[in-house]
Amino acid sequence: MYALLFRLVFRRMDAERAHHMAFGWIRLAARVPVLRTYVAATLAPRHEELRTEAFGLRMHGPFGLAAGFDKNAVAIDGMAMLGFDHVEIGTVTARPQPGNPRTRLFRLVPDRALINRMGFNNDGSVAVAGRLGARREVFRTVVGVNIGKTKAAPESEAVDDYVASAGRLAPHADYLVVNVSSPNTPGLRDLQAVGHLRPLLSAVREAADAAVPGRRVPLLVKIAPDLADEDVDAVADLAVELGLDGIIATNTTIARDALGLASPATLTGETGGLSGAPLKERSLEVLRRLYARVGDRITLVGVGGVENAEDAWQRILAGATLVQGYSAFIYQGPFWACAIHKGLAARLSASPHATLADAVGANVRKVAA
Repeated sequence: MYALLFRLVFRRMDAERAHHMAFGWIRLAARVPVLRTYVAATLAPRHEELRTEAFGLRMHGPFGLAAGFDKNAVAIDGMAMLGFDHVEIGTVTARPQPGNPRTRLFRLVPDRALINRMGFNNDGSVAVAGRLGARREVFRTVVGVNIGKTKAAPESEAVDDYVASAGRLAPHADYLVVNVSSPNTPGLRDLQAVGHLRPLLSAVREAADAAVPGRRVPLLVKIAPDLADEDVDAVADLAVELGLDGIIATNTTIARDALGLASPATLTGETGGLSGAPLKERSLEVLRRLYARVGDRITLVGVGGVENAEDAWQRILAGATLVQGYSAFIYQGPFWACAIHKGLAARLSASPHATLADAVGANVRKVAA
């Protein structure tokens, strides 16, 4: 049914407009008690064997919604209703900003991919913190908060900009993510260099600790798939050195030529970050490299090109404790998370692993042995 709706309605609409329409329907359904209970019972059945613990947090399963879909924390319960085990909101910046001019979101349908140059459009950390603080939880779900740099803040003020967001949002976050890997904020990816990243992460850690006395909010960093292998290793080593709780691999890519894209050049030539199926192999490669470097010392989150249960399972075998998705949700619709959970449960049952935790990194350990 969703495939027909996508083909006849959404595909004919501007991608951002279609996103807002579908997003509105999800939010509306989550506000109606009887409807949301029925939807959750249908789309979010629980599989006890998939229960997951990460960063000291217990989740119904390992599969969550990546940042970028719910930028302003307005549909957390709606996404939990659809079966996502955790919801990462944002990216949120210290100051509100409109993002880049439209048109800024493009579907590459033959490639099952998206290109976006949204530019961190969001309401700002003050508004989002207020919204999170006033939220009445309907469905229990883990909420991550992804923070980025305000476009207007010069590089010299980047640390202060992140610190402002961390201080406001950490009290409302189950975990906090420092996003230094979006290609749509000028100069942002330069902060992935270890020389810039060390003081930034240290300052955010201090700000989060000061904002939430007595509770250590887990801190993660999200990296790009376009990093050279040696830079991936350097970030992994830094994360261990600083005692980070996790690394999210990976954000969108600026690559095009080596991805075998089938969409017209008028689309593939659009500037911005590409996500979806073409990112699958590089994202998995980065994840394997990270796990080989850090092992179980740091929790890894696999994202990028996850379309189905097999993709999620391969991320787990490559070292991911948690898996996230976004782009495939646009193409597959509201039954997507449910199908992934069902498929993961079947794969775990057919595997030699007693628990999902036992499966994390199994393929990488096998190669190392």
